[in-house]
Amino acid sequence: MAIKVLQTNKKAYFNYEVVEDIECGIALLGSEVKSIRANRFSFGDSFVKITDKGLVLVSLHISKYKQSNMCNHEPERERALLAHKQEIKRLRRRVEEKGMTLVPTKIYLKENLVKVQISLCRGKRLRDKREAIKARDNKRSLDREMREFNR
Repeated sequence: MAIKVLQTNKKAYFNYEVVEDIECGIALLGSEVKSIRANRFSFGDSFVKITDKGLVLVSLHISKYKQSNMCNHEPERERALLAHKQEIKRLRRRVEEKGMTLVPTKIYLKENLVKVQISLCRGKRLRDKREAIKARDNKRSLDREMREFNR
């Protein structure tokens, strides 16, 4: 299966500790699919909420498709995510019991379909974020020194 990752939500990986990943389909209109394929979307502060109807993706911004006519989509509408009923029940229990949240972390094309990877996440503390920044800076400086050494 050919998978092409379109975007990764780096902010989610910085702000949250990812516990589990789930692949979901997403209910889109035709102009939304074309905008996503053109990489004209952003995560912003998007999140997933669980309703009676299932999983709903909130505040994912998909830009209007330029070549579309007057039947274009609304950029920040709520979009339904497609998952099995048992999986939704399990996620609902985990979110309610342990104070976790659902965040979209990737949007990708799997064969010809647009898929969303949502992650069950726990919020990071400020101390953990500082450690992540420190580790990233150390890795950068080490890579820089290795490049200088190899010249």
